[in-house]
Amino acid sequence: MTFDLDRYLDRIAHRPGAATPEALAALQAAQLTAIPFENTEPYLGKVPNLDPAAIWKKLVVDGHGGYCFELNTLFGMALAALGYRAVPVLGRVRMGAATGGPRAHLSYVVTIGERSFLADAGFGGSAPEAPLELGQSGPQEDRLGRYRLRADTATEETVMERETPEGWFALYGFDRSPVTPPDYVAANFFCARFPQSPFPNHLMLHRVTANGRVSLFDRRFTSDAKEREIVSEADLASVLRKEFRIAADDRTVAAVWKRLQPEMMDCVS
Repeated sequence: MTFDLDRYLDRIAHRPGAATPEALAALQAAQLTAIPFENTEPYLGKVPNLDPAAIWKKLVVDGHGGYCFELNTLFGMALAALGYRAVPVLGRVRMGAATGGPRAHLSYVVTIGERSFLADAGFGGSAPEAPLELGQSGPQEDRLGRYRLRADTATEETVMERETPEGWFALYGFDRSPVTPPDYVAANFFCARFPQSPFPNHLMLHRVTANGRVSLFDRRFTSDAKEREIVSEADLASVLRKEFRIAADDRTVAAVWKRLQPEMMDCVS
């Protein structure tokens, strides 16, 4: 497929400047705001199609979101079209653990002049809005929190951490091993189908907003640190379409709502 930069920029409501660190941050923020992290396909038993044409149709043409392999593949195409030098890396999700799982999270190291940044439009959850600069040992301020990149000598990884009231919380670690297409295929299938993976077992959505972020974990919807329960199929449809800006059709909403019922959740827990 041919990447249509103008249509992508229309999708994320953004017009970029020259390839600078500030422009990279603005691009990442724009995609995070416009295209949410969401795992409805794995949650409904499907393995996302990572063909670039399929990702383009799903995220740009059809108005859906996706998870890291989809979101960051699209982001990587945009980086290339805009002249950024971006190298893919695969990370091991930690979520507070001392070490991570398999190399199953896609992000990029983007080099601009003499500076390099970890750029990521696909982690969801508590990730930063802006890229983080590599080689900086101290905390980096972000609109959504304080972060740092720490060298882990035991695993030879660079670890992204977020500051919390309880201390630094590890999100994921990555190394600079070369990444090839078969790596994407294997990691995507693992994430979508491995029985202990969170993606087929829990509904997870995240989107960055002007006030912070909104998120949905199963039936628990959080907006501006206020939580409530999704109470009906109609409520779910409204949240998906209005809060996460997903063009979810009635059949998909009905299937997701059915999976969210207690008896269905018990079958996969």
